[in-house]
Order: sequence, then structure tokens, then C-alpha cells
Amino acid sequence: MAAQSMATALGIPRSSTYHLLATLEQHGYVVHLPGDRRWGLGTAAFELGGGYARQQPLARLGRPLLAGLSDRVGESAHLAVLAGRDVLYIVEERAPRRPALVTDVGVRLPAHLTATGRAMLAALPREQVRALFPDATALTLRHDAGPATPRDLRELLREVRAAGHASEDGEITPGFRSVAAAVLDHAGWPAAAVAITWPADGAERDAKALASAASATAAELARRIGHPA
Repeated sequence: MAAQSMATALGIPRSSTYHLLATLEQHGYVVHLPGDRRWGLGTAAFELGGGYARQQPLARLGRPLLAGLSDRVGESAHLAVLAGRDVLYIVEERAPRRPALVTDVGVRLPAHLTATGRAMLAALPREQVRALFPDATALTLRHDAGPATPRDLRELLREVRAAGHASEDGEITPGFRSVAAAVLDHAGWPAAAVAITWPADGAERDAKALASAASATAAELARRIGHPA
């Protein structure tokens, strides 16, 4: 599409249109076709669209499973996918009389601080984790808690693999705990993760029992998207 056509359709000055296009081009969302004097969609737009298409079946299949999980354990449950160094929440089932959480649909949080992110990172090849978190600058903290160096993260992920599930305690929101299990696809890749979150200052909950419930739901969702038993 020509820049002038975009400016007309958007009702903004042509100079503003070029400024926006330059920014989009810098991030890979558009490409300039000088021979045609037009602009087209870039690879980042393709990846964004592909990511949306991939997560939609997960959301459709996962929503009833998470609703059942939340009903059984009486706590809020959510489903997240990896988006670079973050997790993106695509389903949330809030239990009755439970407080609102930051893990609403569409929210992104640092993967290394969340139970869902840790569950998925632990299922990735170690080389992929190193590429995502090459040094300490990639490991942001929210409440001065969590892995601060790549070595800390590697040790944490070893513990997750040994336990078979991930957890976090107040690293996202003080006073709340979470457990999570990865949802593996047909190739054994972590397509998503199922988590349960509960207030740590309320009635004492059996974290192992909640982790088992999350793992069972994750395994059922994995089966539905084609992971071999």
C-alpha cells in the first residue's frame, strides 16, 4: 500500500505516516518496496499473526479444562504461553470469592518470575534458555526476589525439572503463591502452561496437591493438542 493512501485512510499528515512507518519498519512489522513505491507487511507481523493463530486453539480447548480445575480446587487458574522473555496470559478462570489477580487475559509478565514461565522454560532446550537470558540484564525483578543471574535461573530450572512442576511465592504479587505445569505439544515443545494461584495468607493449602491438579489438567490439554501419552 502507498504511504499517501495510508495517510488518507487514517486522516493523519503524510509526515506522521512516514514517521510511524519508519518505526514499524525498524521493528520488522513493515517493509518498504522502493521499486513499487509501496509498503508491505514484514516478518514480525507474520509472527504476530501466527502466534495469535496458534494460541486460539489452546484458548478454546483450555478454557473448559481450566474452569473445571478452578471448580475442583476452589482457586483461580490460568493458561499462559511464552512470548519471548515474557508469558502472555490467554485464559483466566477466577474462583468465586477470590481476589483479582494481575494475570488477566492479555497481560504479559517476565517468564523467569512466574510459575507458568518457569514451567515452560524448564521444558525448553538449555541453549534456547541461554539465548533468551544471556546475562543478568535480561533478568528483571519486581519485588527484589527471583533469579538475578543466568546461573540462578539454571539452578531454578533444574529444580523445576526435578519436581515436575514450577512454583513461585510472592515474586509477582506479594502474598500470593502459584504452581504450574507445562503443556507439551506433539513435538514435546512447551506450547503453554497451566497454573493455580492462591492467597498465601489465607487457609493453608497443600501445594503438592495443587501442583498435581495443575499437572493433570496440563497433561489432558497436551493430549488434546496432540502430545503422545
